Amino acid sequence: MTDRALRNAALALALAGVGIASYLVYVHYSGTEPICSISHGCATVQKSSYAKLAGVPVALIGLLGYVAILASLFARGATGRMAGAGMALVGLGFSGWLTYLEAERIHAWCQWCVGSAVVMTLLAVVLAWRFVTDHP
Repeated sequence: MTDRALRNAALALALAGVGIASYLVYVHYSGTEPICSISHGCATVQKSSYAKLAGVPVALIGLLGYVAILASLFARGATGRMAGAGMALVGLGFSGWLTYLEAERIHAWCQWCVGSAVVMTLLAVVLAWRFVTDHP
């Protein structure tokens, strides 16, 4: 797979992540309940004590992460590839922790959060592959 194809895949995934995280940030600050096909799961997760980290909404942290990954895709050379892969791997770890919290502490599932975790997992795979293969 070419660097261009990997970059384009990462670009599409990062934009999907920005969309999901933007929606969750909107929900947080507007005080509305998220649209959710799971009976109150999203609202339960959004209103849990785990929805903020040091007073900052987790959705905002996710949005900033996706935007930073998106920005790294426009940096040329190995530095941009390394930054994107590194941020995506950190995001993958953070998403894993949040998924654990949903399952073991909150006992509710948010489809938006799960979607974001899937997007971040795919981003980590694509950007790690892009970094490791290091196409010029």
